[in-house]
Amino acid sequence: MPGFEQVQTPEGLLFLKIPVFEEAGCTAVFSSRLGGISKAPYDSLNLGYHVGDDIQDAVENRRRLCDTLGWPLGHTVSGEQIHGDCVKVVTREDRGKGAFTYASALAGTDALVANQHGVVLSSFYADCVPLFFFDPVKKVVALAHAGWKGTFLAIGQKTIAEMQKVFRTVPEDCLVAIGPSIGACCYEVDEKLYQTFKGRFTWVDKVFKSNGEGKWRLDLWKTNYIQLLEMGIREENIIESRICTSCNTELFFSHRKENGRTGRMGAFIALR
Repeated sequence: MPGFEQVQTPEGLLFLKIPVFEEAGCTAVFSSRLGGISKAPYDSLNLGYHVGDDIQDAVENRRRLCDTLGWPLGHTVSGEQIHGDCVKVVTREDRGKGAFTYASALAGTDALVANQHGVVLSSFYADCVPLFFFDPVKKVVALAHAGWKGTFLAIGQKTIAEMQKVFRTVPEDCLVAIGPSIGACCYEVDEKLYQTFKGRFTWVDKVFKSNGEGKWRLDLWKTNYIQLLEMGIREENIIESRICTSCNTELFFSHRKENGRTGRMGAFIALR
């Protein structure tokens, strides 16, 4: 299912929203690199606090985006994002963690789940896959940060499992969106990583294509898509942006394309 829509404010701040989520009762957005105040190589809407940018510029960028969406920045919460598989349920008591400093983010956490109004989940990206989850029946939202490590650890599946365990979410009810991230067109990996995935997933040849000479193209979008289907998410309820961050550095930051010196986009989701 397609479903990411571009929005640009009169001030030039550009982000993507997910109308299907909006219609069902939550706000879910993914920022671009346009409309902020950060200087190169973080120009201009860098939201990352750990990349070398001036921290006050990054805070102001987050504040501008949150103001546009009607959220106080202090209501956001984020995880440390260590490329692991820790999923945490958060509440209003957690608001502000990671909002103004990286050190205050939830330690060791790569996925967040919430069911309270006034809690804005946030996570940050420059090629890794943002996964957005919304259960419109139980009114639960979640975000998961899925780079190759998180994808290998099936963090998307673990996020759904946590929603099931804590809130009795039924996977068939859920909407899930796969946001802008590096596509198979640009994501070349080595033989060792192919063998690592092959040792765990029977369908590995659906997501790896050989380039020859021990190099492979890994499709993280399809890998996460298959994992979502395995958890019972309906095919018609999966929204794909199919936007490659590495191919579109005029709009997005790309860690790989920009050799590691770049900013971060943000994924945000909250109940309305």
